[in-house]
Order: sequence, then C-alpha cells, then structure tokens
Amino acid sequence: MIYRPMYVNRIMRYTDTPFVKILTGIRRCGKSTILLMIMDNLRERGIPEERIVSYRFDSMEYEDMTSKQMYTELKSRLSPNGKTYLFLDEVQDIDGWEKVVNSLASDFDVDIYVTGSNSRMMSAELSTYLTGRYVSFRIYTLSFAEYLTFKEQYAPLNDIRLELDAYIRLGGFPATHTHEYSQDEIYTIVHDIYSATIFTDIVKRNQIRKVDQLERIVKYTFSNVGNTFSAKSIADYLKSERRSLDNETVYSYLEKLEKAFLLHRCSRYDLRGKEFLKTLEKFYLADTSLRYSVLGYDDDTVAAALENVVYLELCRRGYTVHVGKFGDTEIDFVATRRNEKIYVQVTQEISSEKTEKREYQHLLEIQDNYPKYVLRTDVFTGGNYEGIKSMHVADFLLSDEY
Repeated sequence: MIYRPMYVNRIMRYTDTPFVKILTGIRRCGKSTILLMIMDNLRERGIPEERIVSYRFDSMEYEDMTSKQMYTELKSRLSPNGKTYLFLDEVQDIDGWEKVVNSLASDFDVDIYVTGSNSRMMSAELSTYLTGRYVSFRIYTLSFAEYLTFKEQYAPLNDIRLELDAYIRLGGFPATHTHEYSQDEIYTIVHDIYSATIFTDIVKRNQIRKVDQLERIVKYTFSNVGNTFSAKSIADYLKSERRSLDNETVYSYLEKLEKAFLLHRCSRYDLRGKEFLKTLEKFYLADTSLRYSVLGYDDDTVAAALENVVYLELCRRGYTVHVGKFGDTEIDFVATRRNEKIYVQVTQEISSEKTEKREYQHLLEIQDNYPKYVLRTDVFTGGNYEGIKSMHVADFLLSDEY
C-alpha cells in the first residue's frame, strides 16, 4: 500500500470534528485505500482497534440491506468507551444511507468517513440530508508525482520527460501501477473500470434502454477532449449518422457521465465581460487512459491528453478551472483558488517563431499581475518570455510553486 499524503493529510485535519468526511471520485481511483491509510493513522495515534469500525457496502453481504438494517448494524458496533470511528465504503447503493449517517452523527460520539462513486455523492444530493454536517473531498487518479512513486516500487525510472509520455498513455488508475503491466493489460483493466461505471452507475441506475446512444455520446466526448462543443454539436453529429437525438437528451446523458465522475465539465469564462458563458464548453476525462482503452491509442491525441493532464493537476491542487475567453482569443485555463489566480496555456511543441508569438500573445494581452505560464514538451523548454514563464509540462506537474 503506497501512501498518498496529498489526501490523507487533508482529510485528517478534520478528524475528531463533527463533520462527516465524504470521499468521492470515479471507481478505482483509490478511495478505499485512502480509508485504510486513515485507519492506520488512527492506530498509530493509539486508537484501540475496537473503536475503528469499517464496512464495505459493495460486498454481496450487504446487497439487500435497508437503511433501517444499516442503522441497527452500525449502532450495535458503537463503543461504550469513547468515540467510535466509522468507515463506510461505497455506501451509495443503500437507499437512505444519508439519513443513517445523519442520525448517527447527531446522536452518538462518532467520527464518520464515507466513500461513494456516483451521483448520490454529489454535493447537490448530499446537501439535502447533511446540510452543514459534511466536508467533501474529491479523489482523483494518480498525479504524475504519485505515478512516479508507484512506478519506482517495481521498475527503475526513466528520464522524467520520458516518464511523462508513459503517464499520458497509461494514465493513473492506482490498480494499473502496482505491478509492471503491459500497455494492453493496463487498457484491459481500465476498460473494465469504464464498463462497470457505464453499466452500473449510469445504465442500471438510470434505467437507460438505448445503451448504444449513450455509448455514441461517450465516444464523441472522448474523441473531442479539449475541444469546445455543445449538446447541439453532438445532436448534429448523431443526426449525420442517422441517429436522431434532441439536445435535451444529449445534455441529460452528459450530466449522467459527469455524475459518474467519468467526465469533468470545464465552462468558459469571459475575462472582459467577467461572466460565465453558457455555450461551447469543454469536457475532460477522469483519466487519460479511459480514452485510449475505449478508442485505442493515437499519437495525434497527445496534445489533447496533455491538456487533460494539466486540467486534472490544477483540480487536484484545489483550483477552480475554466477556459478563458479574451476577445477573439482563448486561454486554455484560468485557474482560481481563494485569492490566487493563474493563467495556463498548454502546447505540445512550438516549431516556429510565428507559433511561439501566437501562444504567448494570448497571455500578453491580459493586463494584470497574476502568474502566467506556457507549458510545452520541447526538449529545451524553460525561462521567461516578457514575464510569462515557460516550463516543460513535466516540470510544471512536479512543481511546488503554484
């Protein structure tokens, strides 16, 4: 079990507070393992074993459990000799679990940690039952730094920039980096995660009958990572394939893919008008390996995958991320975190002075003093261009400066 301090330390700050700690994220991103790490941390603090109680509710043992049975079972395990630490893994399939957790948190001396992988764990759902009682943590697949830590357990590391190439192709699902798997083996594992998410968290939960429609929308979004498009764009594409689907239905499918944590919506923000734009959003994947496991690997998709990797890293670090619109130009990412803001432009390579000027000009037009970055994969990337910092993508992903 390889430690993931980015999450454990953040979550442990809320230990012994009245807040329910809720960990959300796509299937197999490591939520259950992080719970085990927190339990180990509690043991190291001297908490007796009988006061650390854990359940994994996706086990067949609890398949038909009701919320009343869940409450009775958990209540019976509470310690009479001090606070009980409850770890409730994958609770989303038990109807009414929120009421159980709310009751336990209100009536007993407990510290509760919960994980889940679908729409029942989204903030809009949770706020209905746990208003003011919970703090939510989004868990992502491995960052580039975490990937390097995992990989060095079973194989020598290459040059960091070569490792970035592998990370983009192979993604960051923890299960795929505990041993030295081949690329095909990794894509098989990831495709199984994808299939389980589609058919359990979306098709089964929402009783979708036209699965082929859903899969066509998935393939369209996976093929267009980093491109702006709308529900109408997808509807028009399906119409060209003689598959009629109205905009509202397309939008509903996209929303379900988001709620299963497969997709991240990145809306556009007008930097001049200071308003969010409702059309032509971008979508990024929960992990770059999802695209390749479903559609196959293609060198021409690396530029979009680089954007995807940078987007996820900014999210991991607590930034709220948007696509920036500035007049007729587009800034790949405008990332804000409390009073901080950074602008990021991502490009695979800059092959000419004209291309370089274009990439930097987008940022030079923004007249403020917030940090601005152009991220590249050129061999000799580095330095500054009129106050804009140029960095290799790998160096940016491993940097502590932003």
